Amino acid sequence: MPLPYYVSPEQMMQDKAEYAQKGIAKGRSIILLDYQDGIFFFADNPSASLNKVSEIYDRIAFAGAGKYSEFENLRKAGIRHADVKGFSYSRDDVTAKSLANAYSQTLGTIFSQEIKPLEVEILVAEVHDSPDANEIYRIMYDGSICDEKGYTVIGGRAEAVKIYLKEKFSMGLSLKDALKLSTDALETTINQKLDLENLEVAVLDRSRNGRKFRRIRMEELQVLIE
Repeated sequence: MPLPYYVSPEQMMQDKAEYAQKGIAKGRSIILLDYQDGIFFFADNPSASLNKVSEIYDRIAFAGAGKYSEFENLRKAGIRHADVKGFSYSRDDVTAKSLANAYSQTLGTIFSQEIKPLEVEILVAEVHDSPDANEIYRIMYDGSICDEKGYTVIGGRAEAVKIYLKEKFSMGLSLKDALKLSTDALETTINQKLDLENLEVAVLDRSRNGRKFRRIRMEELQVLIE
């Protein structure tokens, strides 16, 4: 009778982490920045029909990098979670922190219990009336959470883009400056010009009444870039 193949728990976790990281590294970077009116999202996305950045709730947005089908399922689950909580209690009780914790539990459980981990990194952000109160959470494939301030990046080349932003970012950027900084950061790290048609840009704008999320359409992008 052959002996069963044995893999130590440590080796199994390391293999899963490497597998997830390789999948995420294939995805293009997504940048999130604080700007003067709220929170700014920037992605190089060649797909015209699939979004990497989306609204979750009144003041909350979501971004995902890695395997699209997996972070899209997480996005939908987040919307259901927010809708049920908002309906059961109050819309003010739906927070980015509670969503990030729910995502962390889901990703952590899958990472530890399933053979294949999810190949995703996600961002959950909530805009507040004061810039200092903005909430930005980066949730990794293994469920770990980072509470970010000012800016963050997920997806392939994230570390290189972060290094660039660390040198150039400052608080209180205008929308135009946030767009230019994000464009420069990605173009510098990938060493090629971005195609305007491929840009997916959105904001959580605290100055808007009601829902804060809006997409920056091509016509506005062209004006901002000029």
